[in-house]
Amino acid sequence: MGSKSRSRSTSLLPLLCIVVALVVSVSLVQAEDDYKFYTWTVTYGILSPLGTPQQVILINGQFPGPRLDLVTNNNVILNLVNKLDEPFLLTWNGIKQRKNSWQDGVLGTNCPIPPNSNYTYKFQTKDQIGTYTYFPSTKMHKAAGGFGGLNVYRRSVIPIPYPNPDGDFTLLIGDWYKTSHKVLSQSLDSGKSIGFPDGLLINGQVRSTFTGDQGKTYMFRISNVGLSTSINFRIQGHMLKLVEVEGSHTLQNVYDSLDVHVGQSVSVLVTLNQPPKDYYIVASTRFTQTVLSTISVLHYTNSHSSASGPLPPPPANDYDLSMKQARTYRWNLTANAARPNPQGSFHYGMITPNRLIKLANSAPLINGKLRYAVNSVSYVNPDTPLKLADYFNIPGIIDNSIQITPSNAPAHIATSVLRTSLHDFIEVVFQNNEKTMQSWHLDGYDFWVVGYGFGQWTDASKSTYNLVDALTRHTAQVYPNSWTSILVSLDNQGMWNLRSAIWERQYLGQQLYLRVWNAQRTAANEYDIPSNALLCGKALGHHA
Repeated sequence: MGSKSRSRSTSLLPLLCIVVALVVSVSLVQAEDDYKFYTWTVTYGILSPLGTPQQVILINGQFPGPRLDLVTNNNVILNLVNKLDEPFLLTWNGIKQRKNSWQDGVLGTNCPIPPNSNYTYKFQTKDQIGTYTYFPSTKMHKAAGGFGGLNVYRRSVIPIPYPNPDGDFTLLIGDWYKTSHKVLSQSLDSGKSIGFPDGLLINGQVRSTFTGDQGKTYMFRISNVGLSTSINFRIQGHMLKLVEVEGSHTLQNVYDSLDVHVGQSVSVLVTLNQPPKDYYIVASTRFTQTVLSTISVLHYTNSHSSASGPLPPPPANDYDLSMKQARTYRWNLTANAARPNPQGSFHYGMITPNRLIKLANSAPLINGKLRYAVNSVSYVNPDTPLKLADYFNIPGIIDNSIQITPSNAPAHIATSVLRTSLHDFIEVVFQNNEKTMQSWHLDGYDFWVVGYGFGQWTDASKSTYNLVDALTRHTAQVYPNSWTSILVSLDNQGMWNLRSAIWERQYLGQQLYLRVWNAQRTAANEYDIPSNALLCGKALGHHA
């Protein structure tokens, strides 16, 4: 009996070795798909960003909120505790949320987190590298803070098309109002605009210092987290090498200044190749009658001189000049993306869109109050999130009244949803017939920005499209009395917010939702409702 036992044990050794080897192999493959755990508590605080004490929103006592530094494919488990006196949500600006619109953090997909309650976000930075942000999507909370940087770095096995920088700076630049966010909400609710901002901030301050060594190269991650104004960024005596835009590696053109529109992010490399002293960093509003500026400092570690001399001037106040700069943003087709394949391996320009959607923004009066509309429909959020209504088949929530082309119909209020199908390849034309800058964002996606033009878009405008190396990004500007055209591969099932990134316009109705649908409910297309999903409105009483 003993010899048989020894023989059986000996024969199992090779099998055990194979099993161990497989476990080790799987562990190595999965090693970089780490889980990152966070607990964030949202509170009010009193700070003076522009010199006047005012109520701001803090996350873990910080303004702006904590920076999220992640790696491609990290899994994020983030418990958000709401200690405000109002319901609250965060949205992850530019994170694609693959098959997971449940975590999008907007009122069309999530019930807001009630005061003195919490919700745990669970998402993955799947196949992404780049500079992003997060911010509050509820009410006018963004006007009080609650925003922060979200940087996704490459996995070690994925090369980047430039040498590793010697340092990394995150710059959250945006306009700021001294008025309370609650007063701003009341103004909009009464049908009045919130008006022009009071100043600009960089990382929540009117003056910051960024320190580096002479001769070294640093990455500046620049995001416009403001509410309303486009911003021009420049550094005295230094050139900006553009290397990444919202997750896409770019051709590495060099600029003396860059326009960054509301909701957008860019990454530039700056080499400290000037004599050792301090230099001005300037951000100023673009295309505004009154120009707001904020000045920070680039400090060389071996500097003994303060910044001096004239500030670097802004570019001419010219829409054509800005549009020409935007056209120079090109995809680096030979660079790897977040996977080893080149960015240009998906030949978007060789695919014929199966649907054309034209969206025109407007600023109508409805019932005597200022509203903003898309194709004559001004969006309002229902008490029941659209995603929950869709999942539980709750009738009477989703309104399909919006048309896919502009009309001269009287503007009206509705909860508008555009129904699309999974794997559609669509063209969306944003037509701006107003005299103001526009900025459009699509949650859950990036898209190819294939064309800009002045005047009215027509079929003939397609002849000007860049169908070879157009940039992919998540937020596109539209110049006054102009159009911008994008191509979108609808490969991410869910309910996705398409909105103005200019927050007053979003608040008063310049938004809608894309319902990207497939009749087959499977985890291969979309994850199931999370077990911790908050329920509200007509979804109360249903089971997640």
